[in-house]
Amino acid sequence: MQSKNEQNPLYRSARHFLLHLQFERRLSRNTIEAYWSDLRRYTDYLNDAFSISRPQEIKLAQIRAYVKLLSRLTPGDSSEGFKTATISRAFSALRGYHSYLIHEGLSKKDPTTFLVPPRQEKKLPEVLTVGEIETIFKAVDLTCKTGPRDMALLQLLYSCGLRVSEVVSLKLPNILWEDTMVRVIGKGSKERIVPIGAPAFSSLTEYVENLRPSLARKGNNRGFLFLNLRGGPITRMSVWNIVHENVVKTDIRKRVSPHTFRHSFATHLLEGGADLRVVQELLGHADITTTQIYTHLDKTYLKETHKQFHPRG
Repeated sequence: MQSKNEQNPLYRSARHFLLHLQFERRLSRNTIEAYWSDLRRYTDYLNDAFSISRPQEIKLAQIRAYVKLLSRLTPGDSSEGFKTATISRAFSALRGYHSYLIHEGLSKKDPTTFLVPPRQEKKLPEVLTVGEIETIFKAVDLTCKTGPRDMALLQLLYSCGLRVSEVVSLKLPNILWEDTMVRVIGKGSKERIVPIGAPAFSSLTEYVENLRPSLARKGNNRGFLFLNLRGGPITRMSVWNIVHENVVKTDIRKRVSPHTFRHSFATHLLEGGADLRVVQELLGHADITTTQIYTHLDKTYLKETHKQFHPRG
């Protein structure tokens, strides 16, 4: 929290909660940063609006006032509300924080117990067809300096259903060459093993044997698998740019991000008859309900297929 508030018990408890998430719960850096943003906004509001300086002073009415504020204000714009997903994440941060206060004996009651979260609309993720995936692969210019790297990266995103954070953190030892598999460290430092398809493995081998050595000599690569032209590890933004640059070469008008390859990976597996539990394992989902969103996509696909090919569809 802000240095001027380090002696304030409210800010200090929030900071200790974040340390708890980082070192004991071992949540990802991105999650920690999101929670930090939510809690900083929350504690600033309680301190400024109600002069609250101690966790045990927080009441349900004050939390409701804060949530109401979120629903009608955005940073820098008072005319629109925060997105429902953002408010839902703020709910998670508040509940986790107040649960921590109870556990640590810093508060006797959890005022979030009776707090009702907003209903979040379930939006089906954008999914590419197999043909569209192939079109993107064909758009990669293999004669370009970084072409073999870009091809290997895109192929791996789709073949293994990796998150952006997972693909940029891969190191050479993560590739199990003899088994044609990859060891992935996902959210919460959870490890999973995912098979690499033949086309992706071929592209990966081409990149590692013929391009990566020249890139690695230019900088401190620290053993990372995918490197930039300066020899350092590739960034998340670079992956976004690689996806965008190759999609714009095609006539695909869908909004395609690196995560779209992950969605397509899961959907195509289910369309091919894969078991939901297997897809859950491959995606690294802790809860199968997270994976179940793809069953909706699968049903949509079945309906479309039935309508297209059945005589009375």
